[in-house]
Amino acid sequence: MTIEAEWWDYDDTDELADAVAGDVGFIIDSALDARGQALIALPGGTTPVAALDRLAAQKRRWKDVTIIPTDDRIVEVTSALSNVAMLAKKFLPLGARVIPLTGGAAAADYKMSGKAADARLADLPWPLDLVWLGMGADGHTASIFPGPDLDEALNGPKERRALGVMPDPMPVDAPVARVSLSKAAILAARTLTIVLTGADKRAVLERAIEDGASSTVPIGRVMADSDLAVDIHWAP
Repeated sequence: MTIEAEWWDYDDTDELADAVAGDVGFIIDSALDARGQALIALPGGTTPVAALDRLAAQKRRWKDVTIIPTDDRIVEVTSALSNVAMLAKKFLPLGARVIPLTGGAAAADYKMSGKAADARLADLPWPLDLVWLGMGADGHTASIFPGPDLDEALNGPKERRALGVMPDPMPVDAPVARVSLSKAAILAARTLTIVLTGADKRAVLERAIEDGASSTVPIGRVMADSDLAVDIHWAP
């Protein structure tokens, strides 16, 4: 299968943030107009912060918008590593509903954390209207990392929306287990957007797209089965 992707290149990260916030806002408003509610998955990390701030500044019926993280670290909600804490700080004051993937505490059994997340998501109005993905320099996306849980994340039952994952090797900047959306949940979305910066990451993603199903990095394996046209936003 050929991966259908459209690249949108920007001169700098400010231009990138403006464009992404505009696109995501349009997707949310389209869902609100069509169905009266919107369900979106947003990333953590530092790259999306400027665009998320711009998105949060937009006026809309935020009370009808439900937000989940694409993935999260299994940590206390007060931890600087918590993705849902960052999203909640930006969007809860607007009236949006922000649903955590984790129980808000470090867990001894990350697999059980994943099962709990899957159950927590079951009552939401699937499919997602948008999944906004980032990508690490190693080609991971959401928390679909190389490691013992990669095959389950990529090839597990289609009804499984979230799972616990243990990266291997463990990322130095956040050496903890994760909960991530599954490939099936990501690809069931109505729209899929990837946002990244830097020439090195662009090279990794271009190679992953070229390799498709034979890609050695997670994002290539995820995108290989996508029926969606993927918008890729990039700045140096």
